[in-house]
Amino acid sequence: MEAVLETISNGIPAQEGKGVFSDAPLSDDELLDAYSRAVITAAERVSASVLNLEVHQAFESGRAAEPRYPQQARGHGSGFIFTPDGFILTNSHVVHKASKIEVTLTDGRRFQADLVGDDPETDLAVVRIEAANLLPAALGDSQKLRVGQLVIAIGNPYGFQCTVTAGVVSALGRSLRSRSGRLISHVIQTDAALNPGNSGGPLVTSQGQVVGVNTAVILPAQGICFAIAINTAKFVAARLIRDGKIRRSFIGVAGQDVPLQRRVVRLNGLGVESGVLVVSVEAQSPAEKAGLLEGDVIVGYDGLAVAGIDTLHQLLTEEKVGVKALVTVLRRGEKKILPIVPQESKASRNE
Repeated sequence: MEAVLETISNGIPAQEGKGVFSDAPLSDDELLDAYSRAVITAAERVSASVLNLEVHQAFESGRAAEPRYPQQARGHGSGFIFTPDGFILTNSHVVHKASKIEVTLTDGRRFQADLVGDDPETDLAVVRIEAANLLPAALGDSQKLRVGQLVIAIGNPYGFQCTVTAGVVSALGRSLRSRSGRLISHVIQTDAALNPGNSGGPLVTSQGQVVGVNTAVILPAQGICFAIAINTAKFVAARLIRDGKIRRSFIGVAGQDVPLQRRVVRLNGLGVESGVLVVSVEAQSPAEKAGLLEGDVIVGYDGLAVAGIDTLHQLLTEEKVGVKALVTVLRRGEKKILPIVPQESKASRNE
């Protein structure tokens, strides 16, 4: 309701003797009318930037004993224009491994789009169309969001173009597991209804500024939906436009979080009470070359404590590719420090 009062004071005049500058409260009808105007204004400002994506993906079908024939699967999603020259933000899972992408604008124009870059680890992608008279959406600042603030989701659920739903920011700073297994940080939780087809559409404020990219819904729960923060999307989009990908480092282990015995923590002077149990080591990987073994527990990397696999993922950034670091492990309760040189991840190399 705070966003509604903001709208009233920024363009919707309160009746004399009533409203935010008076002790006399607005009636329910007046508040609902202000709420409606806020949603209408935001939808009108952004809807022309929202589009429908029809994605074709090739796959082979056939029995093992018969020839395999190429088949086409089609999917739908949403996206929005964020530059005047046709760059579009959407979700990675909408366009990943697409053989053909077709875009339909709200004015009915239809274009074939090119995939500029795709980052499954943040579930973001950029595509581009060559078209005139495009209306880019205004990008906001997701760090300025507050819990309880009014937000509007726009997309194409089940192919119903430019569907508008409204709700509030339910929580900030959530984490969401991407399909690649990495953790996406600073995710926005909202109760603005999302359905299949909403993926990639914008989450906007009452002022019509995009603050998130709608990405997921928890089923069968109701009202638990998530959007990737627009500040994350700005960084990823810039890198995808520049390089076509996001580089990340990896060391080549599969692991799981495990608690540590207090005696082991105290004896080795560790700053954490859990670590990453190395379940397997990839052949010819940095981990194998460094001498990591199955059964080791990683508790530190490059001088920083590692309490779990997510912490390790967060430390393995682009800047770590090819840079020698020290990894701290526990081997049969004894602390060992091993030099390691991370490589660029396979996902970054699109292998």
